[in-house]
Amino acid sequence: MNKNKKRFQNYSKLYNTTKQYVVSEDDLLLSFLLKNIKKESRNSIKGLLSHNLVTVNGAVIRQFDYPLSKKDIVIILNNPLKVKTSKSNNLDIIYEDSELIVINKPSGLLSVASDKEKGKTAYRLVSDYLNNKDKHLRPYIVHRIDEDTSGVLMMVKNKQLQDLFTSQWNELVLDRGYYAVVEGQLLKKEGTIKSYLKSNTLNLMYSSNDKVHGKLAVTHYKVLKENDKYSLLDVHIDSGRKNQIRVHMYDIRHSVVGDDKYGNPSNPLSRLGLHAYKLQIKHPITNRTFTFEAKMPTIFKTLFK
Repeated sequence: MNKNKKRFQNYSKLYNTTKQYVVSEDDLLLSFLLKNIKKESRNSIKGLLSHNLVTVNGAVIRQFDYPLSKKDIVIILNNPLKVKTSKSNNLDIIYEDSELIVINKPSGLLSVASDKEKGKTAYRLVSDYLNNKDKHLRPYIVHRIDEDTSGVLMMVKNKQLQDLFTSQWNELVLDRGYYAVVEGQLLKKEGTIKSYLKSNTLNLMYSSNDKVHGKLAVTHYKVLKENDKYSLLDVHIDSGRKNQIRVHMYDIRHSVVGDDKYGNPSNPLSRLGLHAYKLQIKHPITNRTFTFEAKMPTIFKTLFK
């Protein structure tokens, strides 16, 4: 039997159940794995890397000195993942320079890996793309958008920028715009919704008046178009809380279409009716203002013809 094939079979048997770890402090990948997989030798762990059995935030990593950041998700797989070439990953790149990369994330794609999806993520696509340009390049997450929400997603290319953006995110973000397709016609065509969001035992968010334990969420909306069944809204948020727009639309009895978590609305788009069309942000070092935009999905427009 081929030596590499036999070794791979041993790894697959050893990691028959996928293992997942959350990074608690900055580290290098091999060092992190050695600390967390104590029964295995250094060579065995290097073998996991060489056989595409290790991912970081959903991206296959083979580099033993790959830098890890706090909150990165490291996963040991039971089956190898293929690294896609830049030609095959179908990235819709809005903007790229030496520090930033911004994509138009499609609906149905996670920003980073989770318990239910280990490999196919926006992070992985961007990582594969950058690695095909330079194996030492990696993306760093600075924010996320929901799996079923499409639109502007920004990543950075160095740890210093990640730290600066994440520590000052709400101060650096100047505007966040969304298109939302919701149920029914709104009596009030323009308004602001404010509440304190909390999470229940099912990890679903809900509005409360609890200023102590809840997180302040402010949502501004304006009706752009409407028909007998649906309304198209231009939404801007002052605070980027988890599921914020979806919860607030549910609160006013006009759930986002296709939202199976908050309410029971119809699904005329065969997807969630939410698109992050604008991100305006200030660079934490140069103070330069960037405005990134992703066009409204055609299917949103079709619903209001």
